[in-house]
Amino acid sequence: MTEHILEVEDLRGYYRGLFGVVHAVDGVSFSLDRGVIMGIAGESGGGKSTLAQLVSGSPPPLLYHEGGKILVDGIDIYDIDPERLRTEVKCKRMSYVPQASMESLNPVKRIRDFIFDVVEQRTGKRVRTKERKEEVLEMAGKHMKTLGLEPTVLNLYPHELSGGMKQRVVIAISTLWNPKLLVIDEPTSALDVTSQKRMIKALLNLKQIGIIESMLYISHDLTSLRQLCDRCMVMYGGKIVEIGDMERIIEDPLHPYSRLLTAAIASYDSKGKCAHELKTIPGNPPDLREPPTGCRFHPRCPEVMEICRTMEPEMVMVEDGKRGAACWLFTSESGLQNGRGAKGNE
Repeated sequence: MTEHILEVEDLRGYYRGLFGVVHAVDGVSFSLDRGVIMGIAGESGGGKSTLAQLVSGSPPPLLYHEGGKILVDGIDIYDIDPERLRTEVKCKRMSYVPQASMESLNPVKRIRDFIFDVVEQRTGKRVRTKERKEEVLEMAGKHMKTLGLEPTVLNLYPHELSGGMKQRVVIAISTLWNPKLLVIDEPTSALDVTSQKRMIKALLNLKQIGIIESMLYISHDLTSLRQLCDRCMVMYGGKIVEIGDMERIIEDPLHPYSRLLTAAIASYDSKGKCAHELKTIPGNPPDLREPPTGCRFHPRCPEVMEICRTMEPEMVMVEDGKRGAACWLFTSESGLQNGRGAKGNE
């Protein structure tokens, strides 16, 4: 048994079409330890969802695995037979819940019938007899309760459920076989605040009772990541720019991009007033058909140096290897020793 549930090494995934080649994920490496919830933060277009799609092992049309390894529970998912990927990895070792997954439910089928189809596909055994259906419904009903849903939802059609309930139904179906790793993309983006809290509580409960072991959770919302995640990666322009403990990234971000992201979080004092001035990030995310040379954040960075424009920074680990930042501010000895960047010549 490996120490890491997920290992990603020099992963590259590009979109190819009449629009050209989009370097959506370009040289990403990280590992996820067992029992850890890892968040992925960043603006839209940074590569978060593309990374999740590549990790799922079944990238959508026009997205191609260009290179690099993805090991799930020690299995290289791009170096095994597709049938083994389907039967040994998906749902059992890893399950993927894509963005807007609530729309994947068949509108003309009750939830129970949708589950029957999924069980048949996964087990290869037909669900036709009364006894077999009752067995599956009993299992599914108990599982629904772990996500705060009553077993009666099995008899309903998708249009009879709220957005939050549909999302939790999809997660329940995705975790029926107790996958060790759950990869989930923006599960709260279309929900109101109350439903968001219920969703986060349900996901934490899945981990606490042992249905899932680890989680890769994608969101542009740092506040929801903070409620759920142990560690976090910040992505920009198809690359990881910072990685570390969730609280440390929120309270003391290292990379200039991470600092600007956290500066955009609204917090309020006891009188209901914003505790600090909210800031926006100047400029726009890069066009990944023609990524900027050097550091991809340099056209928008308030601390840009000349080297940033021409040379790409490597990930530098600080704080005894617990945190890392890909920034030229962290290349001097003083920057490494102090765990903070040295601006160099300005």
